[in-house]
Order: sequence, then C-alpha cells, then structure tokens
Amino acid sequence: MREDYQALIDEVSQLLGTPATLESRDFSLIAFGAHEGGADGDEGQEGGPALDPVRTRTILQRRSTPAVRAFFESYGISRANGPVRIPPPASGQEVPPDPAAGLVHGRICLPVRDRGVVHGYIWLLDDGALELTDPRLAAAMAVADRTGAQLAADSRAEEHTGELLHAALAERGGAARDEALAGLRTALGETASGPLVLVAVLPWPEEDATAVRGPLPAALPRLAAQCVRDGALAALVRLRTPHGLEAARSAADRLLRAPGRAGSTDPATGAPAAGLSSPRSGLADLSGAWYEARAAARAAAAGPRPGAPAEWDAIGPYRMLTGIPHAAGTAPDPAVQDLLRATHRELARTAEVYLDCAGQAGRAAAALGIHRQTLYYRLSRVERLTGLDLDEGEDRLLLHMALKAARL
Repeated sequence: MREDYQALIDEVSQLLGTPATLESRDFSLIAFGAHEGGADGDEGQEGGPALDPVRTRTILQRRSTPAVRAFFESYGISRANGPVRIPPPASGQEVPPDPAAGLVHGRICLPVRDRGVVHGYIWLLDDGALELTDPRLAAAMAVADRTGAQLAADSRAEEHTGELLHAALAERGGAARDEALAGLRTALGETASGPLVLVAVLPWPEEDATAVRGPLPAALPRLAAQCVRDGALAALVRLRTPHGLEAARSAADRLLRAPGRAGSTDPATGAPAAGLSSPRSGLADLSGAWYEARAAARAAAAGPRPGAPAEWDAIGPYRMLTGIPHAAGTAPDPAVQDLLRATHRELARTAEVYLDCAGQAGRAAAALGIHRQTLYYRLSRVERLTGLDLDEGEDRLLLHMALKAARL
C-alpha cells in the first residue's frame, strides 16, 4: 500500500467511524483501513459490521472477483457522482455467476473521480445507520475527490515514465535513448541508482498496453515503471537488496495473473510466460537486462513447468540457445528431424531426460518411472532414428541442444 493512499483511506475511516477500503476502477485493492471486528457476519468491537467473506477475499487476494464486480457495477457506481448505497443480496438471491460470493453486509460506495473520470472507489461496510445525507459523507466525498486527483496524477506520471522506459529499451543507442535514460533517472529519483530487475511477460500485444495501467501500482508496490515493447510487457522492479529477488518473483507471478492476461491464452501463441533479468545496480545496462528478461521468458515458455517464471541466472543452456539468431524459426538439425515427429514424442522425452541426468541411467529411469531395460531399449531406438552415438560426447551434445532448441 502506498503511504499517501493509506493516509487518505485512514482519514475516511476516522471521519465515518468505520473501516474503509480503496480500490482502483478495475477493483484492485490499493489501501484498506484497520478493522476491529470479529468473525464474518458478527458485529465488530465498535458495534459496526465485521468483515464478510467478500471483503476478506478482497484484502487477501488484493482484488474483488468478477462476480462481485458485476454485482456492484449493476448499481451504476461507474456513473455516480455521489455516495451509492448497495444492499446485500436478498435471501436466496444469487450473484451470477457466483452464488456463494459471500456478500453478507451492504456497502456504501464513494466514487473516486477527477475531472469527471472515475479512477476508483472507496468502500464502506453498511449497517444502515448512516444516512446518505449525513454531513460526514459529504466530508468523505471531499477526501474521495482528493484521492481521485492523486490517482489521476499518478496515472499521468506512470504513463510518462512508461514512455521513457520504452525509449530507453531501444536496441540501438544514440541521442534519443540517452535522453530517455536521463529522463528516466530524473523520474525515478533515488530508485534509478538502486538494485533493479527487469521482468518480461510475453506475448503481450502492443494494443494491450493500456490494459495494465491502473491495477499495477496496487498489485505491484515495488513497480518502478512499465511499458509494452517488442511484443512483451516490461516491468522495472525495485529490489530491497541487491540479491533479494523476492519482489521481482512476486511481480512476475502477479503480472501473469494481471487483468486481461489470466485465462487469455491464445492458441496461436500459447500461454504467457515471464522471465527475470539478473539484478542491476542502476540503469546503465538496461538494454542488456531487457535481453536477459525476454530470453528467460522464452525459456520459461519452453520449460517443463508452464506458468512458472524463469530467471536468467538459472536457465542453463537456454542462455546460449536464445541468443542464436532466428533459432525459433529454423528447421531442426537433420539428425533429429525424425525424432521430433509427434509419433516419437515419448522417445524424444526419454532422450532429453537421460541427457538432463548427465547420462546416468539409474537417475533417468527413476525420473521417467520406467525400468532400466526399458530405458536402454528406447535409447537404442533413438540412436537408430538419429544416427547418433550416445557414447560419443559430441553426438550427445548435438542431440541435447537440438532437443532444447526445439522447445523454443
């Protein structure tokens, strides 16, 4: 949570005597007030309503579910200029498509606007005691207006910083990139000289660039800048320590689940994958970090655990293979063409696992869940198909690299 938004939401909570939450317009959690309540559905220590399952999930998962969002938006909150009272569903009423959404208490929504544009919502649990004409709500709406101005200003600043990052990631140097780097250093302040990691998520079409603006500051508190370039999302993440990658790993995981990406697998391109560069001190080698992050993302897409972010420092042979020009579009080596046919998928997997195990038959058989004799039989078939001798180091290297390159 950003401290400035936390201070604003605490001000609303104190004005109204009830805990409030602030969400972006896409229902990502930005800040929430302390709650003194008891169990779900019970009264809190101050006599107000306690957390219900919807608010609990929002706090724990950092966002509301699509079902809850649809229910709230059906009350016209995106068009409202003042407080909106939202009663809980009547007994037996479903909240499509999730009948068990857990909305026990009603809500009062304070739209957060700037110049007529909604940027988010302040939410209050409603026990029916507060009238919409209460002067305290008018004071809370004034705080909501200040919050909207802050969100709008931050959005403009993030967009400008993203434009600078986009220019700074250009492959070719020159005055334009140098100017962008200087502007990025100014925009980021002290962050520009601290430990940083670039996270790449691909594929990410250019037309989806605006889809991530807004939710990311809430989901990624250590995000320094983000843009879409070369078919991938670039996220510059601040690290707490030069070698502590926890913030970057968390960012990669959350970006893979960001609105517009989760469940949006394109059959033509496959599921999105994320990669992390090596940590950097400052912005001097930003283009190198961008190369590493994209290469790691390609390795993640080719790896055995789909959806798991990969790190440049841990992708092994893919560090070399991703650097081969046009490796993804070239035909495989003639020696392995037959082995890579769909009819020989199990043989190819056997060979790759065997080579991953450094040619140790016992380890390979255990990893594959087969008997050693079955392993030897399959490897003999691999040799006949490829014409390679697995007792020869260079033949084993060729086969191993060809199998890895085929994944890319």
